[in-house]
Amino acid sequence: MALPSPNLDDRRFQQLVDEAKRYVQQRAPEWTDHNVSDPGVTLIETFAYLVDQLLYRLNRVPEKNYLAFLDLLDIRLFPPGAASAEVDFWLSAPQPETVVLAAGTEVTTAAGETEEAVVFATTEQLRIVPSELTRLVTVERTGEQTDRTAALAEALDVPCFQAAPEPGDALLFGLPTAVPRCVVAVRLDSRVEGVGVDPRQPPLAWEAWDGGRWQRCETGTDTTGGLNRPGEVIVYVPAGHTASVVGGVRGGWLRCRVVEPEPGQPFYSVSPTVREAAVFTIGGTMTVEHAETVTDAPLGTSEGVAGQSFRLDRPPVLLDGPPPVVEVSSADGWQPWQVVEDFGRSGPADRHVQVDATTGRFTFAPALREADGTLRACGAVPPKGAHIRVASYRTGGGPQGNVARGAINVLRSSVPYVAEVGNREAARGGVAGETVADARLRAPRALRTQGRAVTADDHEIIARQAAPSLRRVRCLPAADEPGAVRVLVVPDAVADEGDLLRFEQLVPSDQVLRAVTGALDEARLIGTRLVVEPPVYQGVTVVARLSARTGDAPDAVRDAALAALFRYLNPLHGGPAGDGWPFGRPVQYGEVFGVVQRAVGDVLVEEIRMFAADPITGRRGSPVDRIDIGPGALVFSYRHQVVVTGAAPQDRP
Repeated sequence: MALPSPNLDDRRFQQLVDEAKRYVQQRAPEWTDHNVSDPGVTLIETFAYLVDQLLYRLNRVPEKNYLAFLDLLDIRLFPPGAASAEVDFWLSAPQPETVVLAAGTEVTTAAGETEEAVVFATTEQLRIVPSELTRLVTVERTGEQTDRTAALAEALDVPCFQAAPEPGDALLFGLPTAVPRCVVAVRLDSRVEGVGVDPRQPPLAWEAWDGGRWQRCETGTDTTGGLNRPGEVIVYVPAGHTASVVGGVRGGWLRCRVVEPEPGQPFYSVSPTVREAAVFTIGGTMTVEHAETVTDAPLGTSEGVAGQSFRLDRPPVLLDGPPPVVEVSSADGWQPWQVVEDFGRSGPADRHVQVDATTGRFTFAPALREADGTLRACGAVPPKGAHIRVASYRTGGGPQGNVARGAINVLRSSVPYVAEVGNREAARGGVAGETVADARLRAPRALRTQGRAVTADDHEIIARQAAPSLRRVRCLPAADEPGAVRVLVVPDAVADEGDLLRFEQLVPSDQVLRAVTGALDEARLIGTRLVVEPPVYQGVTVVARLSARTGDAPDAVRDAALAALFRYLNPLHGGPAGDGWPFGRPVQYGEVFGVVQRAVGDVLVEEIRMFAADPITGRRGSPVDRIDIGPGALVFSYRHQVVVTGAAPQDRP
């Protein structure tokens, strides 16, 4: 690909003329006629015109040679990356038949007065399978199973667990078949409460059987308060849900399991009971991408010569998914051609083609002249007159696809029985295409690494190239194993209002981990063991008490203080430099106090307390003045609290 050459001419015709006139005044002060009609001025302007052209060419030589050198190194601009998100499709009512959403179903954000809607499309077909409750089974911690289906049919009070529940007790719900990627509602009518448990945080986990193990399910609204009252639990069934045999009955199985309580979390003293139970499907979940699939895009007609290239009308080509499918017409129909990185291993009969994703240009194999004058084909050449097309490719992408959670709420395609859509998490992975300036910075690194991961910087560079959507990468030696390398990756994320990040947004996807691991595995030294994982996040909770003055709006003061804390104690954009909290940097009382004070201005900061917190369990320790962070760890803001009170009477103006 020919990188675009910039215009480096920094001098203009009039500047040259003015400079020459200044020299005339210094060298020949007796020459005073500087009017445009003077013959001397005419000569100055003539030579300025010639020098202007000469400088233009000379000034372009270094930059043009540099860009030609990048072409020689095969430095290509990275195409944009497409953002993706999980979108829930909610049915208007439970349906007796399967509702099918075809791949490519489009959903969008709501268009504003100044913003256009961002379009997403489903990556696969979604089948919203109807379900019902066919079996109800209780399982004790010891593994003993009891079928409660008959008792439920007689409207008897069925105990969900043992009389004195223990961690490991479970209540199993049997369905006619598996319901992968579906959203089901479990409706329960409880007559006796589970005494002792806190309905706001019951020690329960909902799980689905995937054929080999019980997989944790996300849950939505729970109006039962931990099986304490009549209501519904919304369960998001994972994609791996599989039908299996439990207790001699085959079907899709879900279970509600009692888990170990966290410190300070109330536990059941008596088992809750149910008298009525029902399960029904109310929606489904599918991955959507900020990309559009284009089919049957014509490229042109082959001239039957080596090295010919064709360009798409709608670039760029997204390569972070299935590769584009190139086809050439023949007497037997359309023949597929394989997209390859280069033609170094291509033989004369190999149907290979190379793609420049940024410009959308497809290039067929060239022919090289050998030392003896013969030509060596580096791949097959489409016959003359053959039509060439791209049967399928994806285009789009960019950072505009990184929308916040809940932003994808418009169903663009018409789908029967689907009432509304929504994304529970922000879309992520959208990256802008690489610029020429970025490619210039990348070239020295490419020369240094040569595709080999030796130093820590090499690992970080290769990891970033493998997954451009990563926000931060850090390479550290594994402390417990010689020869092992830890590569810590932090994905980019769209914060909620007030720079509020949720912990699950900082967990990289399996696709990103596989891409980084695969790239580093090819480049690592023999004997080096790689561990690619997210860093450890140390939760930090700040509790502040502020004293507002007369006339101050308490809500505005509180919001300013909270926003400053979430912005500063931020692994992506926080820290003293504003480019992410430094790895291993401790959190100290003084700097947190200063952050709050600067945010609230003249409002008096009465008290600041800091706590180390676990971002997963929420457990926090005693107040401290300093929170130490491990060398491979980052901070995470966890539930800061700001209390704004009125000023004491003697302090009020």
